[in-house]
Amino acid sequence: MSMMASLQRWINEVSDSGSVAAEPDLRLATAVLLCEVVRADYQVEEVELQLMREQLSKQFQLDGEQLDELMNLAREEAESAVDHHRFVRELRDHWGYEQRVGLVQQMWALSWSDGAKDALEEHRIRALADLLHVSHSDFVRTRMVEQNRAAAEGKERN
Repeated sequence: MSMMASLQRWINEVSDSGSVAAEPDLRLATAVLLCEVVRADYQVEEVELQLMREQLSKQFQLDGEQLDELMNLAREEAESAVDHHRFVRELRDHWGYEQRVGLVQQMWALSWSDGAKDALEEHRIRALADLLHVSHSDFVRTRMVEQNRAAAEGKERN
């Protein structure tokens, strides 16, 4: 069974049963949380979507078609789900601390990809970092790493 078929089956099972007991795929969980950051400021920008694609492709070694399907499923979940705790819980339960910190840093990279950190994006990242049990010091450190990278790349603007 392909990755996308298994993801779609999981979404259908959750939708049909109304149960949150089914475990989400870690790829989908990651993509949904990244999508939450992209959507946080109510402006989905192409540069953010492109970076999100690159992040997911690199992290999970996905080809173009798999990546397209994952991006579409993540967008659908982010737009329709009332509660993303099951995705957070899946990542928290299956990833070590450093992987979760890495995800928070990916979120900051998305936030800075358009050259400015938005207050809504920062609020969303802070909430997700807390839910992922990432310390405040690592939240701040990863923000500074990505802010410095954006400045070095000439992306940062006020």
